[in-house]
Amino acid sequence: MTDMTYRSLGDSGLRVSSVGIGCNNFGRPGTATEEQAGAARVMHAAIDHGITLFDTADIYGYAYGRSEEMMGLALAGRRDEIVLATKFGHTDYESPIPHWGARGSRRYVRLAVEQSLTRLKTDWIDLYQLHTPDPLTPIEETLAALDELIDEGKIRYIGHSNFSAWQLVEAELIAQLHGHPRFISAQNEFNLLTRGAEDELLPVADRYGVGFLPWFPLYNGLFTGKFTRDGGPSDSRIMRQRPHLVENAPWDAMERYAAFCADRGVGMLEATIGWMLSRPAMGSVIAGATSIEQVAQNAAAASAWTPSARDLDEIDDIFPRS
Repeated sequence: MTDMTYRSLGDSGLRVSSVGIGCNNFGRPGTATEEQAGAARVMHAAIDHGITLFDTADIYGYAYGRSEEMMGLALAGRRDEIVLATKFGHTDYESPIPHWGARGSRRYVRLAVEQSLTRLKTDWIDLYQLHTPDPLTPIEETLAALDELIDEGKIRYIGHSNFSAWQLVEAELIAQLHGHPRFISAQNEFNLLTRGAEDELLPVADRYGVGFLPWFPLYNGLFTGKFTRDGGPSDSRIMRQRPHLVENAPWDAMERYAAFCADRGVGMLEATIGWMLSRPAMGSVIAGATSIEQVAQNAAAASAWTPSARDLDEIDDIFPRS
């Protein structure tokens, strides 16, 4: 059993495991979690290792809603043991809900949440996140609709994904002006090769007490330590679907980082998650897993290594902020 650590998500009362599990692989073709049994094994292993934050979205899986459906089945009898987070309203994906382009509208929000609740086989969602900004709907309308759902007990907290720093500030001010519950989390791409969030978003999130949830924190698995210039495991998602990530990786820097980790007696996975958890406003490092072994490794990394100030400087030298 792993000694998991827990954090408050932003300034809210919602406590989450320092490492969460991303559920976008549930129902994904060609993975060990494509079928229900595999997804259930991973989910139960995560709970048993102290992971509480499970992050999904209505678009995840080989078909719309598939990840949520699989999670709903697997969580029978264990729903109270997790913090269930899902998302709605991604503007780049087709939706079975007639939307006329407006994914943040009151109409769309209310229809989307009912479908997610049905698929997840639950009465409430702990963290309901707007997946992308909706350029057609004023954020006040979206916040007002989410406010209604909180009052009705269908959701408990709200977050957003892929917002810029100014959009985070706008949402914060609108919530204050109109007396709506505020977004407590921001989920954006962030890893050692994609550090743009440090320029504005992370400092602003920290200033306003918004917890940060990075997606692709391990850069599709590149920072697990399983890959070299010559490739990696043939059954990995990178080698099967995204070999260009290995081919185009900055291997001089990656090899310096591997040496950095070896000098400290820590694996690349542990070092990367430790670095992530040292960042301002960081709530939980959401990492995907398709096997019980990966779940155990990710969970153990939550408390395996804490970088010193000198370590952070050396990492900045290896992977400088652009």
